[in-house]
Amino acid sequence: MIIHPVLRLLVFVLGVGLIFGTFLSALATFVLPRSTRSQLNRLLFGILRRIFDLLMRFAKTFEQKDAIFAYYAPIGLMLLVPTWYMLMTAGYAAMYWGLGVGDLPTDLRLSGSSLLTLGFATSDNLLVNVLVFSEATLGLILVALLIAYLPTMYSAFSRREEYVNLLEVRAGTPPSSIEMLLRFNRIHGLNKLSEYWSAWEVWFADLEESHTSLPALVFFRSPRGTQSWITAAGTILDCAALALSCLELPYAPSAALCIRAGFLALRRIADYFNISYPSNPHFPETPISISRTEFEAVLARFQEADLPVKTDREQAWLDFAGWRVNYDHTLLGLCSMIMAPPGFWSSDRAPLHDLPPLYLPGDGS
Repeated sequence: MIIHPVLRLLVFVLGVGLIFGTFLSALATFVLPRSTRSQLNRLLFGILRRIFDLLMRFAKTFEQKDAIFAYYAPIGLMLLVPTWYMLMTAGYAAMYWGLGVGDLPTDLRLSGSSLLTLGFATSDNLLVNVLVFSEATLGLILVALLIAYLPTMYSAFSRREEYVNLLEVRAGTPPSSIEMLLRFNRIHGLNKLSEYWSAWEVWFADLEESHTSLPALVFFRSPRGTQSWITAAGTILDCAALALSCLELPYAPSAALCIRAGFLALRRIADYFNISYPSNPHFPETPISISRTEFEAVLARFQEADLPVKTDREQAWLDFAGWRVNYDHTLLGLCSMIMAPPGFWSSDRAPLHDLPPLYLPGDGS
């Protein structure tokens, strides 16, 4: 059967495009030190998320769902390299077919042998051998990138979880901003809070960098099912907002900076996953998920514990809502997306998660 040269050229170009797109996806995932989205990764993780959601329908308790969902991100990461290998194999097979090496089974065998560096299929053509060597090199690079990527990811995971674990001592399980302020008052004294905000400001900055450049980290669950990075973030933000708005304490710029670092970090992560939120929210034009009744109940608990509550309740409510509105929507959206464990003023009011489309125009390769 005679194949038209134009058809061979077209298949060769398609193969080049497939290889180029696959390698860009690997670079965006493993190497590029900034937030960039890959359509291939979105497709793979999107399909896998739908499978996990189907499996979790058979789970009766949150603990069972948490045990199932804990495998989502690790399995997704481990599937990336085989997916890239299959696409690379198909791309090089298309190039070999375009060069007339042989029929499709022969080209696939040569491509697989080269990519996996098995060497059981060879060619005497110089140009084909150049492609064979380039394919073998790319195969080794992909494996090396994965090996180097995992320690970096687990290092960032350990830094994140260190603070999440320490929060249990001060805020209880599940963490509560109210409990945190009450314990601080009993143990350290509220004047020690200002030293605490600076540490969490650094944590939020690290969270933004690591969870946008290594987005799979967002779905890595804490070792304990009752803990989560997102409920910990909500606890700290609410605690700082309550301290600034409700308590008669010297103004702490570190608390305000902690809140700003926090809501900026959550917004950057939400941007990566296309979670919508008000771009320039202001209360009361933009409502928050916490009612005035809930807020007043918190102030009553503070008064019972002899915390120095401000007398102007109306202004305290407006000030708290003015801080909370900056992170309310992103906090609840992320809690919903990662199926966060129960948390006060966070996952306890998060909406049901709507699965995003598998394809979004404008995403990367």
